[in-house]
Amino acid sequence: MAAVMITDREFLQFQRFIYEAAGICMANGKQALVSGRLAKRLAHYQLDSYGDYLRLLESRAQPAELQVAVDLLTTNETYFFREPKHFALLRELALEARDKRATMRVWSAASSSGEEAYSVAMVLADVLDEAPWEVLGTDISTRVLERARCGHYPLERASQMPLPYLKRYCLKGQGSEAGTLLIERPLRQRVQFRHLNLNEPLPKLGSFDVIFLRNVMIYFNLATKRQVVSRLLALLRPGGYFLIGHSETLNDINDTLVAVAPSIYRKP
Repeated sequence: MAAVMITDREFLQFQRFIYEAAGICMANGKQALVSGRLAKRLAHYQLDSYGDYLRLLESRAQPAELQVAVDLLTTNETYFFREPKHFALLRELALEARDKRATMRVWSAASSSGEEAYSVAMVLADVLDEAPWEVLGTDISTRVLERARCGHYPLERASQMPLPYLKRYCLKGQGSEAGTLLIERPLRQRVQFRHLNLNEPLPKLGSFDVIFLRNVMIYFNLATKRQVVSRLLALLRPGGYFLIGHSETLNDINDTLVAVAPSIYRKP
């Protein structure tokens, strides 16, 4: 079967689809990405065009397929201990929490395949030891959440990970698993992952000391950014920290937070 080409009109329809489903503004010129990621789904259903696949999604005839399409169109590559300043701050906050004997709660709000959430967990486990702490990782993609729960990664994702953490919290793959690492089970069991769309009203999650929302706002338009940030800040404790990606800013998005350093904000 010859490769099916996506038309400009079909691409526009998929731009609208992913915006309505996930609030993501897909840039123009991404036709190859969309067709490359969805080609197997057309083959699976023996469809002749991307328009036919979109009609299948909109008909809700295959309800689970909506999530499959969202998963395929929203995947993000990430790695452990991205932006080390954030983890240095987290370490300081964990030391303060230890002195106060308070439960520290951290939310990785767009956790992708889990590297960020596990990086947070390593810092908290190291500093707080037996003291209570919780890490929640959420994402719109069920596919990356499955990978996160497994905790199995290519070793190159850990190039920024402090060596003591690599030795203490990770098992090195042997034989056919060479070149990979597995997060050890006790740490894996302390991180909770759940499916969540930040563009919808949030379930009851409790309040958090630190919220990571990194490298996801770049996909949202201004109105969506404002709504998402406002939703998340309602769950940030007074005095809590809100961390975003280094290429991002909260200018014009929110004026209630105090900028502490580039990409680091605090709730008064």
